[in-house]
Amino acid sequence: MTALPVDTAPDELRLLFEISQALDAGPDLRVVLEPAIASLVSDGGFAWATLSLPDTVRVTLGIEVAAGLTEDERRRGVFRKGEGLTGEVWRSGEPILVPRIADDTRFLNKTGVGRRHRDARFVGVPIRLDGEVIGVLGGGREPSERRMDDDHRLLSIVASMVGQAVRLRQDLIEERRAELAETRPSLRPENLIGNSKAMGRVYELVAQVAKSDATVLLRGESGVGKELVAHALHAASPRASRAFIRVNCAALSPTLLESELFGHERGAFTGALNRRIGRFELAHGGTIVLDESGDFSAAPQVALLRVLQEREFERVGGNETVKIDVRIIAATNRDLEVAMREAAFREDLYYRLNVFPIHVPPLRERKTDIPQLADYFIERYSHQKHRSVRRISTPAIDMLMKYHWPGKVRELENCIERAVLLATDEVIRGHHLPPTLQTADASGTTFRGTLAEALAATERELLVDALKNAQGNMAAAARQLGVTERIMGLRCKTYGLDWRAFRSPR
Repeated sequence: MTALPVDTAPDELRLLFEISQALDAGPDLRVVLEPAIASLVSDGGFAWATLSLPDTVRVTLGIEVAAGLTEDERRRGVFRKGEGLTGEVWRSGEPILVPRIADDTRFLNKTGVGRRHRDARFVGVPIRLDGEVIGVLGGGREPSERRMDDDHRLLSIVASMVGQAVRLRQDLIEERRAELAETRPSLRPENLIGNSKAMGRVYELVAQVAKSDATVLLRGESGVGKELVAHALHAASPRASRAFIRVNCAALSPTLLESELFGHERGAFTGALNRRIGRFELAHGGTIVLDESGDFSAAPQVALLRVLQEREFERVGGNETVKIDVRIIAATNRDLEVAMREAAFREDLYYRLNVFPIHVPPLRERKTDIPQLADYFIERYSHQKHRSVRRISTPAIDMLMKYHWPGKVRELENCIERAVLLATDEVIRGHHLPPTLQTADASGTTFRGTLAEALAATERELLVDALKNAQGNMAAAARQLGVTERIMGLRCKTYGLDWRAFRSPR
């Protein structure tokens, strides 16, 4: 606990005691923070007080709890790092004391509280945990004889108490997680790799829905592993011993898709020489995965809607109603909500498919899984390619962790397969990875000059390219670069470029 200054007034001691009691009142952090912040206004004399916390990706800082503000004003208080007084405290980690908010250009008045309290002063202090700024505590007070340094001291003590309350609850959460880990088996399916929080959420959802027959909608970008999640759902279901059928709906035309899904009778269309059993019939008793289901055209959407509602259909060109018992898993990388607004996807079909949605995160959102995935692919391709590769070097791991992976897990797999073939001493090193992953440090191509030298080299290269394209015609080269012919001549003179050298020989 932060030691109190010896000159702390009795009223402040009572206020701090009230806040400490509020922070110890229960496990829910928001529930205990609200009365603590309210005490700063009701008993501490502040006109308003706010506690701001970052979002999950730490891009913006929003007012989590406030006193003296309306709910609408609280919601408007969102700041980026360095934006406004609150954003500046978050960025710098240093307190800010403003004698009059109306005189300070950094006060943006996003909440609107400044219209009621133009002459108020403001104090903002960082909330720290393990040396990291995890939030900002701020308070505004109308002009009074009380010193701003006293407000600074008071808010600093409260911020320290809030930081400790956050730590205690984090420790409690970790203890509960450890207890759960000891008392229950891992939720991770055998065919999925990764222990990140993002994938942990996927594992939890798979475990919750796998035993039921509910329709599942797997959402996520192409290449994130939706098919693997579908396999995990089937393997953990009572249908695990029955058929698992996958259909790529985007690879077939509407006519062929209907035939593929529901089958057709002999003579249903040109080339239909025999009756064909569709994928839904083949999946009877098991699971069918409709991959790229967001690409259904109008006619198959109607037929699929009936299957979802009634579990029955007719083959193309037939009259016999076929009843089926099948678990349906749909997967898509499309934004179905946008497709509905554009009338490209039926609203009733969307709600039939979206019974239990699971978002599969891309690799850039689960980077802590990269080393584990890399080890898996090394072992797999070492065996498959008959290579002896035992590990990946630390610099190479750093390169994998810094890359943004637009090609998702498939791209990582391809990178490791290539590196396994190139490795010569049982270790994958940085230079074995594709050029797209190479950093300046790893490849030894760090630019050693100044910014001015780099800009000059780029400008000269642009001038040379323009003169080459224009075959030495200065006017044409100037037009290409969007400058006047006079400027073109001056820049060429600066870099010692002679337009005659670029003319094509006759």
